Amino acid sequence: MKRVLTAALLGCLLSTLAHTAEEPVAPTPAPATMEGSETLKPKGRLRLLGSEVPTGTRKKLTWTSGQAMEGFVSPVPVFVLNGKGPGPVLCLTAAVHGDELNGIEVARRVLDDIDVEELNGAVIGVPIVNIQGFYRGARYLPDRRDLNRYFPGNPKGSAATRMAHSFFTEVVKNCSALIDLHTGSLNRTNLPQVRADLRLPQVSRMTKAFGATVVLHSVGERGSLRRAATEAGIPSVTFEMGEPMRVQSEQVEHGAKAVETLLYSLGMTKQRRYWGDPEPVYYASKWVRVDHGGILFSDVALGERVSEGELLGVVTDPISNQQHRIYAPTSGRVLGMALNQVVLPGFAAYRIGTATTPSKMSKQSAEDAAEDDESAPPTEEADPPPG
Repeated sequence: MKRVLTAALLGCLLSTLAHTAEEPVAPTPAPATMEGSETLKPKGRLRLLGSEVPTGTRKKLTWTSGQAMEGFVSPVPVFVLNGKGPGPVLCLTAAVHGDELNGIEVARRVLDDIDVEELNGAVIGVPIVNIQGFYRGARYLPDRRDLNRYFPGNPKGSAATRMAHSFFTEVVKNCSALIDLHTGSLNRTNLPQVRADLRLPQVSRMTKAFGATVVLHSVGERGSLRRAATEAGIPSVTFEMGEPMRVQSEQVEHGAKAVETLLYSLGMTKQRRYWGDPEPVYYASKWVRVDHGGILFSDVALGERVSEGELLGVVTDPISNQQHRIYAPTSGRVLGMALNQVVLPGFAAYRIGTATTPSKMSKQSAEDAAEDDESAPPTEEADPPPG
């Protein structure tokens, strides 16, 4: 089955994302028509980070936050592809958490595959946002703060909030839509999935253009790049896939294909992608926690559909040899799960996608949000709210 947007939906989506490449996005995207709208066409050179990128060219720029937390400033590569035709300005970010490698490779493949001569609109790609964490093989910044908890930032706050403010102001606000690439957190893995606030029509329409990819409703934790961008009027989603600290070919292939499908669906590229049957949309999810410590062994696989009462896994005490079974509290699908490992009581082991009707859509509970891969652990030190 072809996953190609209808002309009407494409026009509606383009209208939502339409934006002039030279100017920052407005708080609420202005409506535009698909045909004959000058707001869809980048006018001449695209200006970003103090440089100009002519139409029909690609250019490597650098962003520096000015925060020399290790004694020196680490420049972050920013790739700008400014097409010749009209279209939105799409921002593609990865490695906001420095140990999440799959997204880096997805960004590289997508940016490398784009023929800028045939591109409509522009793509701003930042494959490694948290370059200090990447160099150290670490999820967090050198001060142990999670960058994805501090957007849109504060120019007078901590180093993390200042870095977030710099990136958000100098890069993100120049985009009319954003895809933030992630993986599961340490020793967890995620089924390829798009997370988005489906209460917002422009964001919901965007999720329909990723091909056969699971969609999970999630408002997003405060301070996450996705939520901050969405609240600034930039339709944004998070694309989760796989595990940290590894490059997984199957996950990367799915992610690159999904992003390229979005580009085609927006009319930005001419490369058509074909998919199988569409995946379900999940309007809620539930974390299943273990009640006993020991070694976790799973009986289910990532992406597997489970029924209420079905065995998910077993936790075995290596000293007493006691076994404690974990059962699904509800029917749904395993969207994320812990790898086999030593666990403590209360450890979140399985994320079950549930409620496939919009009427049951609700915000994630505080318990679920605390384990969301877009957020920091509950014990992470936090700054006062920016402002």
